[in-house]
Amino acid sequence: MAKDHAEPDLDRELEELPADLRWREWMRRIEAVLFASATPVPCEDLARVVGQGVSVDLLLEDLIADLEGRAFEVAKVAGGWILRTRPAYAAAIRTAADVGNQDLDLREYDVAVLAAIAYHQPITRDELKDIFGKEISRDLIGRLHARGLIGTGPRSPRRGAPYTYVTTEQFLVAFDLESLQDLPDREQLEDAGVVGEGPQVAFG
Repeated sequence: MAKDHAEPDLDRELEELPADLRWREWMRRIEAVLFASATPVPCEDLARVVGQGVSVDLLLEDLIADLEGRAFEVAKVAGGWILRTRPAYAAAIRTAADVGNQDLDLREYDVAVLAAIAYHQPITRDELKDIFGKEISRDLIGRLHARGLIGTGPRSPRRGAPYTYVTTEQFLVAFDLESLQDLPDREQLEDAGVVGEGPQVAFG
């Protein structure tokens, strides 16, 4: 998230620079912000580091073109922008780099439950049980929570007001989705047996 206060020493307009150098400096600022940020950065936050009225979209377009052929790229996910390594280099990174616990390490059944939550959210454990025909363990829910893929939603209007579960921004980032609208076609997943019939949700 953006800082709540402006940096007093940040010269946004860069009026002393020629136009071409000014534009390149704004590009580099955006690149630096994306490099340093742990989460996707919305355009309105990127606009804080460039001149007033300057098109962040055009700066991003030029930055994307500038990084063509490099090992990393700018991508839009979860309603914001990130700087990431290209998927083609995933095997090389896993071979030689210390990536900590970034690997989701999800079991096939975990992914099926995560998909059900994504398509039916907000959803309770009892509603997940209705979909899968068996109890969904607290350990499984805990694994998805621990990886930041799901969070607690509003209390269900059902008796006892049980907790519901929803996907998170980290879910969108992990699966390279700009929004829930970009989820794969639900009927295809049903045909594959990944998700079943259950309560409906409108993605708006």
